[in-house]
Amino acid sequence: MSIIKNLPFEWLVGIRYTRAGKRSGRNSFISFISLISMAGIALGVAALIVVLSVMNGFQKDVRDRMLSVLAHIEVFDASGSMKNWEEVAAQAFKNKEVIGAAPYVDAQAMLVRDGVLRGVAIRGVLPAEEPKVSDVAKKVKQGSFNDLKAGEFNIVLGIELAHALSVGIGDKVTLMAAQGQVTPAGVIPRLRQFTVAGIFEAGHYEYDSTLAFIHLDDAEKMFRQDSPSGVRLKVTDMLEAPQIVQQLATTLPPNLYLRDWTQQNSNWFAAVKTEKRMMFIILTLIIAVAAFNLVSTLVMTVTDKQADIAILRTLGASPGSIMKIFMIQGALVGLIGTAIGVGAGVLVALNIDVIVPFIENLLHVQFLPKSVYVITELPSDLRWPDVWTIGGVAVVLAFLATLYPSWWAARVKPAEALRYE
Repeated sequence: MSIIKNLPFEWLVGIRYTRAGKRSGRNSFISFISLISMAGIALGVAALIVVLSVMNGFQKDVRDRMLSVLAHIEVFDASGSMKNWEEVAAQAFKNKEVIGAAPYVDAQAMLVRDGVLRGVAIRGVLPAEEPKVSDVAKKVKQGSFNDLKAGEFNIVLGIELAHALSVGIGDKVTLMAAQGQVTPAGVIPRLRQFTVAGIFEAGHYEYDSTLAFIHLDDAEKMFRQDSPSGVRLKVTDMLEAPQIVQQLATTLPPNLYLRDWTQQNSNWFAAVKTEKRMMFIILTLIIAVAAFNLVSTLVMTVTDKQADIAILRTLGASPGSIMKIFMIQGALVGLIGTAIGVGAGVLVALNIDVIVPFIENLLHVQFLPKSVYVITELPSDLRWPDVWTIGGVAVVLAFLATLYPSWWAARVKPAEALRYE
C-alpha cells in the first residue's frame, strides 16, 4: 500500500478509475465493460497460445516421423555414383556437427504381387551402418532389419505398402527395375524376386506406402551401379542442418550436391508455415476486438468523468496528465488481461495431454479416432518466443486502443464541463 501511495497522482487516479464506485450504478456498468474487455483479451491470448502450441506439436511429431526414415543431410554425385564415399564421409566428419554417415542407393522401381502393381522408392543401405543416420531399424514392427543380407535379396517394406500388396514376412514380391535390358526382341525390364524380411511403420503415410529397403550390394546389382549413389549424414542439431549444408559445401569437392531434410519436404513445411501464419492473424483479430472494446469503455469513462477532469484541470493538471490517467486505465486492463491469458494458455498447453483425455472421457468422444488419424493424441510443443510475441501483440493493441479516448479527455474544457454541474 505504501508503494501505491507514493505513485504519481496520474497512476492513483487511473487505478481508481478501473474500479467501480460504490455510489454510482454507471460506474459499475463501466467497470463491468472493462471486465468484459479484460476477459476477451485473456481468452484471445490463451486461445492463440494453445492453438499455436498444438500446431507446433503436430509439426514436431510429423517431422520426427519423417526423420525416422530420412537422414538430416544427403550428399550425392550428379552422375549417380560415388565411388569414394568413404573419403567424402571422412571429409564431412571434419565438421564437428556431423556425427553419423552411411552410404545409400536411391532408385525408382515397381513392385508386383499377384497382379497388384505399386511404384516404390527403393533405398539400398547397409544394415550395420543405417542406424547411424536414421531410426528405421527401430520402426520395424515385423521381422528384422538385420535380415537384409548381401546376395539374399531380402526386402523391408512400409506397412501401407505391405497391406497394398497383401504380403507378410516370408512372402515373395517381384521388383521391376526402370532400366531395361536390350534384347533382339526389344527392351525387357529387369525383374528380380525378393523375399519380405521386415515391415516398418514410420507413422507417415507417404513413406509407409512408397518406401522399401534392400541391401546396398543387392541394389547395386539390381540397378547396375558399381558404387553407392551417395552418403547420408546425421548432425547434432537437425534444425541447424541448412546452415551445416552451407558449411559442408565449402569443404567438400565442388562436383557434389548437398540436400538437407527441409529441402526434401519443402512443400509440406511451406504449407505448415503459411497455415501457422494465417492462424496467428485470425486469432489475433480476437485479441484486437477485445482490445478495441477498451475504446468504448474509455469513451464512457471520459463522458462520465468530465466534471472530475475539469476539477483536475482547474487544480493545475496539464492536458498531458489527463491523457496519462486514461492511458494508464486502459493499459492496466490490457496488461491484466494479457497476464491472465498468458498464464491460462501456458497452463493448458503444458497439460493438454491430461486435459484432452479428461474431456474425451467426460463427453465419451474421441477427437482423433485411430481409424481415421495416425496421430491419436493432441501433441503440444510450447515455445516461449511465441508466448512473448503473443503477449507483446496483445499489450500493444490494448495500448493503441487507449490513445484516442485519452486524447479526447485531454481536450475537455473545464468551463464547458462545469457549466451544468
